[in-house]
Amino acid sequence: MTAKEKAEELIYKMYYIDSPDDYDEISMQYSHAKLCALIAVDEILTALEGNHWQNRMIMDYYSEIKQEIEKL
Repeated sequence: MTAKEKAEELIYKMYYIDSPDDYDEISMQYSHAKLCALIAVDEILTALEGNHWQNRMIMDYYSEIKQEIEKL
């Protein structure tokens, strides 16, 4: 999956949230979904930094995803 495809997928997952109570779909504002996706990517990058020498390729991939989210 390209970084752009992953960025779009993350935003989509944040945009449409399933309500556990009645299984109705809840939609949030696109800007909020984008911010949530950025927060998620930042958390992933922070978790990977502990062994950055082992995770360099994955960190580069998520850095690209973050850039793509910011462009959308």
